[in-house]
Amino acid sequence: MHGWVVLDKARGMTSTQAVSAVRRLFNARKAGHAGTLDPLATGILPIALGEATKTVSFVMDGLKAYRFTARWGAETDTDDAEGAVTATSDRLPEAAAIRALIPRFTGLISQVPPRYSAVKIDGQRAYDLAREGEAVKLEARLVSIDDLRLVELPDRATAVFEAQCGKGTYVRALVRDIGRLLGCYGHVLALRRTRVGPFSEEQAITLHGLQELAGEDDSLGALSRVLLPVETALAELDALNVSPADASRLANGQPVLLRGRDAPIRSGPAFALSHGRPVAICEIEAGELRPLRVFNWT
Repeated sequence: MHGWVVLDKARGMTSTQAVSAVRRLFNARKAGHAGTLDPLATGILPIALGEATKTVSFVMDGLKAYRFTARWGAETDTDDAEGAVTATSDRLPEAAAIRALIPRFTGLISQVPPRYSAVKIDGQRAYDLAREGEAVKLEARLVSIDDLRLVELPDRATAVFEAQCGKGTYVRALVRDIGRLLGCYGHVLALRRTRVGPFSEEQAITLHGLQELAGEDDSLGALSRVLLPVETALAELDALNVSPADASRLANGQPVLLRGRDAPIRSGPAFALSHGRPVAICEIEAGELRPLRVFNWT
């Protein structure tokens, strides 16, 4: 089976565990996810099965949306509620002070990832080094936060935000840095991802829901109903219909000449379709369609 499952990941499960569980249910030979969610986090974890794994990078580069809760008064070594407290404060911020800081965390900003993160240091994950007690020093990097809003203040020590951000942004680091500037410290209490690229909560299904489908008499037919097409991940690319002959050339790694008045005159990424099925992810260059990744449906 080939396509995308939009999993609503439960709290306490790692992204790797989620992918393994879904792969087994669909009996897929290949599987991967588009963007790690921490065990503490819930929400959208797009999982690619089969040939959809060739499109993962296009989803990971897409915009992500989160709803998260910050708890003021303490900073932890993991920047979330599961870590050990490393700093405390009796100060609790006013709503006006929080809102006044939001512009400083919107747009292109410099951010140091959390010590417990998947960032690699000399080939090793930062969280592996941190768990072994080693000193972890991560460099600041530029990330993009398109929108950040304070949406609710349940009490003086708690604030709920919504954010839309680009690849590589850590919400835990965002809360940590806001808390430091407010002088109150802070960590993430709860985190939910509500969108990844073209995938949203409306398309999502829980692991329990998938297990129920897998228990039906026609389990593969039932599971296929929640499987989104491979090309869903390529929504931002131009789709070009090609003839069977050109599809065969692309499938063999050969470029094809773009002909006719409807042929695009620009350059850049696109994907080729034949009879409604993706053939290859391509690059348009010098009037040719050049295959980069070829889909194999056999």
